[in-house]
This record gives sequence, structure tokens and C-alpha cells, in this order.
Amino acid sequence: MKIAVTYENGNVFQHFGHTENFKVYDVEDDKIMSTSIFNSNGTGHEALAGLLADNQIDVLICGGMGEGAKNALADAGIEVVSGAKGNADEAVEAYLAGAIESQGVNCDHHDHEEAAGGCGGSCGSCGGCGGAMQVIYEGPNAGKTVAVHYKGTLNDGSQFDSSYDRKEPLIFVAGTGRMIKGFDLAVLDMKVGEKKTVHIAPEEAYGMPDPRLIREFRKTEMPGSENLSLGQTVNMQDNLGRVFPVKVSKITEETVTFDANHELAGQELTFEIEMVSVQ
Repeated sequence: MKIAVTYENGNVFQHFGHTENFKVYDVEDDKIMSTSIFNSNGTGHEALAGLLADNQIDVLICGGMGEGAKNALADAGIEVVSGAKGNADEAVEAYLAGAIESQGVNCDHHDHEEAAGGCGGSCGSCGGCGGAMQVIYEGPNAGKTVAVHYKGTLNDGSQFDSSYDRKEPLIFVAGTGRMIKGFDLAVLDMKVGEKKTVHIAPEEAYGMPDPRLIREFRKTEMPGSENLSLGQTVNMQDNLGRVFPVKVSKITEETVTFDANHELAGQELTFEIEMVSVQ
């Protein structure tokens, strides 16, 4: 069996129709045997079904799905698991363990705006919206597909991410707001082979922690909460059925508290960036 995941920077990419890369997992007996990555080469969202079929994909895991893309994938005989977020490898493991369910069509092409971190309209985790990608920043590389290697560290010098460790460059369209603002701006004037180091404030990274994204629940309201551990990341659903990751931030005898803020919210980030290619 072959499982494909809309892929960017190690995570499930949230815009199916705009995905530039798929990570493919070859699976035997519910075990991942090997992985590879292939590029969509600018294929449109409904035509992506043919591309996946040509690569003999059996299952697609993605962030969201529009009606047209869903129908095209169904016609191609490809199972769709939409509504996934977070680490791509973990999403596949969850699928193999039967711990993830598809959210079906979760983007209807209405009330959307392109924004860093996803759509800014009612479909907050949209994946599969149509429309052209909008260039919002200016620079020589704006609107071009760039491949970069990078290493990200915190103020204490600890590393939180590295494309070098994954042996895969990060590929995205520069200047479109699909990356955090500080990173996007940093690559706009870089030439192939150039290296630079940038320090990014929280306001141009993952923002400051939002207390509204921290919620406390009584354990009696959450069957299975007795198995949770402090710091554990779990998936929850909002009232529209969208899946999103949260971290267990506090546990008492009677309650458990979840924090949906990004784990790097409030952090200053330093990136060492190397430009690999510009197309």
C-alpha cells in the first residue's frame, strides 16, 4: 500500500490544491518500509488526482478537501483522510493505528483569505481551496519556487528544527505568506548558494501566546483523560469537526488543561538559511 501526505517542512500541508510536495510512504503489514518525496509540478487541485493515481497512491492524507477534488480522488479510487494536522509521519502512524478519521469535505471555497498559517476566513484549516496564490511581499524571489536548507535555534542555542537532519530541503513559493513572515522575508533577496543568519521576533514568527487558546476541562467530561500525561500532544475537534493538535499543559485530580498555542509562540527564533535553488 502507498500512502501520500500533502507535505511541507515535515508537516501535513493544509492547502491540498496548493501543495507542492507529497511525501509517500510504502507500507507493508501496517509498517512503514520506506519513504520518498515527489513534486506536484504546479498541477491544479482536481488534476492532482491523476498525478496521485499515476504514482499508484492508495490513500491520501491531507489538511482539507474541496468537493471537486474529493470527487476526482474518489473516481481515481484513492481513499482520502482529510482534516489532518501536525507532523506528517505521526499522521501516517495514526492512520495505520486506526486513530484518525477523515473530516470529508471541509472547504467550500467561501469566506477565505490567504494568510500565514492558513486561511483567514471561517475555514481556519482550509486545505484544497482554489484560486491563484497571491504574492504579498516584494523581492527578486517573490512568486518563485525556492528550495532552502535551514537550521532553527532558540535564544538558549537549542535546536528546534533542521532540514539538514531530514536530508530534504524546504520547498515553497516565496513571498506568498505560506511561511512565517520573518522567514519569508529573509529569502526574498537570496541568491543560489548564499547563506545568511536571521533573528526573528515573535511578532514575525508564531506570535505571542493567546490565553483564549488555553482551555480547562473536567475529567468527568473526557473519557480516557486518566491516560493523559503532562506535555503530551493530542488531537481535538472543534464544533465544525476540524482536527487540531493541542498540548496537555496542566493536570489536577479533577481537571485537565489543554493549550492550542503553537509550541514556539512567544519565542525569538534564529535561522541559518542556505539557498539551494530558485525557479
